[in-house]
Amino acid sequence: MCVSCGCSNDSNVTVTNMKNQHSHTHTLPDGTVVTHSHNHHENEHHHHEPTANVHANIHNTTISLEQEILGKNNLLAAQNRGWFKGRNILALNLMSSPGSGKTTLLTRTINDLKERLNISVIEGDQETTNDAEKIKSTGCQVVQINTGTGCHLDAGMIEKGLQELNPPLDSVVMIENVGNLVCPALFDLGEESKVVILSVTEGEDKPIKYPHIFRASDIMILTKVDLLPYLQFDVEKCIDYAKQVNPNIKIFQVSATTGVGLDEWYGFLSRQVAVV
Repeated sequence: MCVSCGCSNDSNVTVTNMKNQHSHTHTLPDGTVVTHSHNHHENEHHHHEPTANVHANIHNTTISLEQEILGKNNLLAAQNRGWFKGRNILALNLMSSPGSGKTTLLTRTINDLKERLNISVIEGDQETTNDAEKIKSTGCQVVQINTGTGCHLDAGMIEKGLQELNPPLDSVVMIENVGNLVCPALFDLGEESKVVILSVTEGEDKPIKYPHIFRASDIMILTKVDLLPYLQFDVEKCIDYAKQVNPNIKIFQVSATTGVGLDEWYGFLSRQVAVV
């Protein structure tokens, strides 16, 4: 479990409102990534999470700590869920491995639906505001959460992000989680649905290699299908694996480059907004 791997320890989380935010990133010779931000307003907050002692020698103590962390998260998630419901906001938690095409799909979705849906974004990454800058270029509101050493977003981070984002009533909040096929699935954020995004470049066996995230998700989006003629990827086998893990999972096959399959995805989003 994620809380045993140490990613929640001494994690320096920052929440940055990308409105009026300008930044650039470079890499030092030792590989350290440094982002310099220039903000016209004091919209950046640093949150220092207390260090938890997860180096327990007794297995039962470790289990107890994990339950405590997840229990606290679930309480905050319930508060977030009520906050979304009270404002008639559809919140989706987008999860995938790095490089699956989450941000590309998200920016295409925002650009294509900006006249029909009010979409705002909470963007999660360990470092940099690179993806948030891409999303900001669509004109939508976006808040960047940098998790430092953390490998997932949690409900507390979303609560802080929402305070900065302040999304309008009757809108959509897309939460782009940290790239990881394991830990994000463990943490309820208060979202309406979890969406797992899988690229055809990753291999059709991912649903059975990482079953928990596919089991926890309501939706699977298979991306980059325009590349299928150049790859050895068995779509039917991938769908079969996903259905073995989660018989109720809804599947979309899309290309954010060519637009294939996007109408079906957009129609689903519009229907979901109508029933929230």
